[in-house]
Amino acid sequence: MNFSTKRKTSNIILLISAFIIVSLILWNTNSFFKKFKEEERLKMEIWATAQLELIQSSVDQELGNLTLKVLGNNTSTPMILVNEEGSYKTHNIPEDKVADSAYIQKKIAQFKSENQPIEIIQEDELLETLYYGNSEVLNKLKYYPLALLLIIFLFGAVIFFFFRTNKASEQNKLWAGMAKETAHQIGTPLTSLLGWNELLKSEDINPEVTQEIAKDIDRLETITERFSKIGSVPELREHDIVSETKKAYDYLKQRSSKLVHFSFSSNVDEAKVLMNPPLYNWSIENLVKNGIDAMKGKGNIAIQIEKKGQNIHILVSDTGHGIPKSDFQTIFNPGVTSKQRGWGLGLSLVKRIVEEYHKGKIKVFSSSKEGTIMQISLRALEN
Repeated sequence: MNFSTKRKTSNIILLISAFIIVSLILWNTNSFFKKFKEEERLKMEIWATAQLELIQSSVDQELGNLTLKVLGNNTSTPMILVNEEGSYKTHNIPEDKVADSAYIQKKIAQFKSENQPIEIIQEDELLETLYYGNSEVLNKLKYYPLALLLIIFLFGAVIFFFFRTNKASEQNKLWAGMAKETAHQIGTPLTSLLGWNELLKSEDINPEVTQEIAKDIDRLETITERFSKIGSVPELREHDIVSETKKAYDYLKQRSSKLVHFSFSSNVDEAKVLMNPPLYNWSIENLVKNGIDAMKGKGNIAIQIEKKGQNIHILVSDTGHGIPKSDFQTIFNPGVTSKQRGWGLGLSLVKRIVEEYHKGKIKVFSSSKEGTIMQISLRALEN
């Protein structure tokens, strides 16, 4: 039996145990409710007997202390006593409602549905009928199972979200560990490539070849640095976002298909922001590559920088098939992708870099069948 099977079996056992416990509590509460209701019925029958003794007594006859105590001791159960002529007396009913006959009739109907009326009979003659409702304690007890179920539900929800958050945290640690290990593994052949390129420079080889190899080695170093920073808080320093964006643009333009037409524009020559260049450039590359994939490798990619007040907006647009409006928020969730072989981590990673690390914002600025515009917003430093 593997770990996942054991865990599934444990979850089933816990679920069945919880169901049994809840069922026992509800059964016990229901039994207690019935017993309490029977005791309250007995109490009302004793009260009705005391009422009959009161009716039978003459004016000058002295009633026993027990009768008076029974009649005066019930201060919780609401009662309506109706005689054979239709007139009524009330006990434990709000004083401002006693004269309201419609309210009294409504209460009589309610009491009849809650408890069987008690008839006060003398020598086969019906003298009065006692209608009584549930006491305040009984009413509270009636809703106790619902409150208990709500508490159990809330407790279960807290446990569920705790384990879900814990699982997500474990997954994040796993991804961070894998990324750091990947960076470590890339480092070894990268050092070797640096040595080989230096050896090639000493040979009679076209310098442009070694220059391009050096660029790719620099690129691998940048990728290694990016992976090594995953899971760590990156260091942010003051950089010109225009020049950093242009660097990413130039690299992607040079290494993309000639069928993709690039354009770059900015309404400012320089704009300083706090940023981590390797991670920021990674965000731009992900957005551009997503755009190229959406265009199926053919179309227009435009990067535009706009400064409005203290905000810097970087807009990356493509001429792809567009994103449905209903997916504007979900596309940033991990695992969401329109690619058949995609992992759905690109835009999730971009969102994390922009919003968590750089305290900026990213959103789908607009999207239609003519293409999509993604917008990154960062806060510019004051001059």
